[in-house]
Amino acid sequence: MNFSISGIVAVLTQAIPPFLPLIFSLLAVLILVQLTARVKHYATSGHHCLAAALMAVLAGASAFWWLPLLTNSRLAFVSTVTDWAALCLAAVAIAIYAWLVLNPLSYLLRGAHTA
Repeated sequence: MNFSISGIVAVLTQAIPPFLPLIFSLLAVLILVQLTARVKHYATSGHHCLAAALMAVLAGASAFWWLPLLTNSRLAFVSTVTDWAALCLAAVAIAIYAWLVLNPLSYLLRGAHTA
């Protein structure tokens, strides 16, 4: 198979637009939570919440189930190394996103005095 940059761009221009509302809403939630927490003196290195970390890992692990459903596929169709790599990287990205939202959210809900 010979992949070209123009071929990849053509596929992406067709694949991404249906997910733009979801992407923008997730980005808005991330920015809102981060900015609100940072205004209240949140620092990533200064606040650690085990529950937020565990929930982020669970969110990443659950991606193996719901991410194929989101794309109208099934886990059985993930067959090549490239497919598995993409799914694994998406699961890691979801876990990181969840932690970036849940950790400052736990700071806001628990307050700075319990950090």
